[in-house]
Amino acid sequence: MTQDENARHTEKMRKIKAARDKMMAGKTEEKGLIVVNTGPGKGKSSSGFGMIMRCIAHDMPCAVVQFIKGNWDTGEKTFLRTRFADECRFFVSGEGFTWETQDRERDIAAAQRGWDIAKRQILDPAIQFVLLDEINIALRYDYLDIDEVVDFLLHEKPQMTHVCLTGRNAKPELIEAADLVTEMTLTKHPFRDGVKAQKGVEF
Repeated sequence: MTQDENARHTEKMRKIKAARDKMMAGKTEEKGLIVVNTGPGKGKSSSGFGMIMRCIAHDMPCAVVQFIKGNWDTGEKTFLRTRFADECRFFVSGEGFTWETQDRERDIAAAQRGWDIAKRQILDPAIQFVLLDEINIALRYDYLDIDEVVDFLLHEKPQMTHVCLTGRNAKPELIEAADLVTEMTLTKHPFRDGVKAQKGVEF
């Protein structure tokens, strides 16, 4: 890089930094966020558990309520229960994916138990972040009332408590209520080529 090129780069970065500093100066509000991770792509739960790791690192007590997945032996469940049980409460409410249980009444009952647990964790003043893993699937199949869930999040969730809801097909009402929505897109997946779910990558 020549001296002139370096000088132009320095000036460009100076202008970018000034613009960003000005933008950030106006961002002063703090609030507990409603976060939704949805879409057909991989990474919805992984992102949620990444936030759980951040909370633990920042000494923020947190909780996980897993819907649908049941007693599936996931790495995150084992890791958090064996190494960070004091920092993160972990609850499993589902009995497995709905096509496995094949019993709608049982699925509804399990989802409602999970939602009851979730509300208690969200309302607990000791908890600062709650991950509702795969709750969007329970909402999609109407195992839970979307209006009740949204009303609770908007009007009963403590002001500074963060809640992350994951799963495909997030309902429009939830997307509208959320502060942050990320849709994971699917470009390519090994499952389509006959490769089963891989330990450490998908569970």
